[in-house]
Amino acid sequence: MANISEPDLRPANPRFSSGPCAKRPGWSLEALNDAALGRSHRAKVGKSKLAQAIDDTREILGVPADYRIGIVPASDTGAVEMAMWSLLGARGTDVLAWESFGAGWVTDAVKQLQLKDVRTFDAPYGEIVDLTQVDFDRDVVFTWNGTTSGVKMPNGDAIPANRQGLTICDATSAAFAQDLPFDKLDVVTFSWQKVMGGEAAHGMLILSPRAVERLESYKPSWPLPKIFRMTKGGKLIEGIFKGETINTPSMLCVEDYLDTLAWGKTIGGLEALKARANANLKVIEDFVAANDWIGFLAKRPEIRSNTSVCLTFTDPDLVAQSEDAQNAFAKGVASLLEKEGVALDIGAYRDAPAGLRIWCGATVEASDLEALMPWLAWAYDQQKAEMAKAA
Repeated sequence: MANISEPDLRPANPRFSSGPCAKRPGWSLEALNDAALGRSHRAKVGKSKLAQAIDDTREILGVPADYRIGIVPASDTGAVEMAMWSLLGARGTDVLAWESFGAGWVTDAVKQLQLKDVRTFDAPYGEIVDLTQVDFDRDVVFTWNGTTSGVKMPNGDAIPANRQGLTICDATSAAFAQDLPFDKLDVVTFSWQKVMGGEAAHGMLILSPRAVERLESYKPSWPLPKIFRMTKGGKLIEGIFKGETINTPSMLCVEDYLDTLAWGKTIGGLEALKARANANLKVIEDFVAANDWIGFLAKRPEIRSNTSVCLTFTDPDLVAQSEDAQNAFAKGVASLLEKEGVALDIGAYRDAPAGLRIWCGATVEASDLEALMPWLAWAYDQQKAEMAKAA
């Protein structure tokens, strides 16, 4: 029989999806009233808003003045592949993976681009590769924060300042929540839909002067689609990095991004955004510390994400079950919580070990996570009771 009664308090906002993520606190459609709808993105008003999105991004993230920032198609995936297709092949490449998206960049390098000199390093879910084995005199492609594993880079200390290669960093679930050492990063990509809770389909591409130098001095042997082309006549197309986008952006989505950037500045900028994510993680850390049946997929705190928080069930009764049974149990917990309307979209990623994934980025309120934790215990208890009945 289940022993835990249904909690009284419910999260005010049950949206804990890892993308698209929760909108900022207090958001409503009225925030989009000033959108430049029905106007060309090349009109003065459109260019102005796109340029403001770039400028506000630079201000909040602390992007160096000599780094270019561009708004590009196809979300973070488009931004990463734009960089890979345009920059790789000039020297050997190391590709690092500790979750599914990093594994996707391995596939791009090995099977799609078919680079002649590529080394791959991978770690199981919950771990990170041995960074001392990586050669930063080669180009290196990696995720800063593994959205599907809850594993992040501990810091940028492993990346030498005098490296010869370029570092291409997928930072989509790290930007605005974790420190990104731009002096160690030559390409940084992210999408609006993660930590800032913006809308999907637009990517951000940040290039260091070293990356620009590579673009202007190296031409890949393979053809580049139009939406990947950043140079013309051997020179960077500067307009891309001033708001003159390669293809037509959604001005509604641009307005939404501007709104969430304005919110970020209002609450105190990057430090406040990071503090909110850290406070959210702390709620779950306290819960895990008090309950021996659940744990973090990333066991080492120094590599544990404060945005995409991945949990596993550590109950010995469950660990002894088959993989299918563990998956069914975890899906049952997530389904119960969704049915009750207290947590939406918190199942583990399809390729990850059985468990839960709870988004803790800056747009999530700690009070909602505090309200959710007793429901986690309740749903676990309910599933245990069902498991005992079936035995």
